[in-house]
Amino acid sequence: MRSNVDTGDYRTTQTLETFGFLPQFTQEEVQAQIAYMLKEGLTPSIEHEDPAQASNHYWPMWKLPFFGEQDLASVVAELDACRSAYPDHHVRLIGYDSYTQSQGVCFVAYRGKTAW
Repeated sequence: MRSNVDTGDYRTTQTLETFGFLPQFTQEEVQAQIAYMLKEGLTPSIEHEDPAQASNHYWPMWKLPFFGEQDLASVVAELDACRSAYPDHHVRLIGYDSYTQSQGVCFVAYRGKTAW
């Protein structure tokens, strides 16, 4: 039996992470999410991937996670640097929770150029 993905079912929509059903975040909304992550003590990390490969495997990490980072401007600067280095890629921001050893927050901050 073929799945909806195989048949190209019109109801099947690929989404990107937590806020995939919402419109693209503004710069202020991205900064508000980063401020929330830092306030909650989450460790920010940035990943990027070509849109054609985004759902097939793990995304490459941009540098190391920002352990102990408390400066909003530093995280925003690294996010923008990743976007500048890979302008056609999706750029994802993750907030790691060291207590539960899991992702507390994960969303695509910048969407790359995509066919869908």
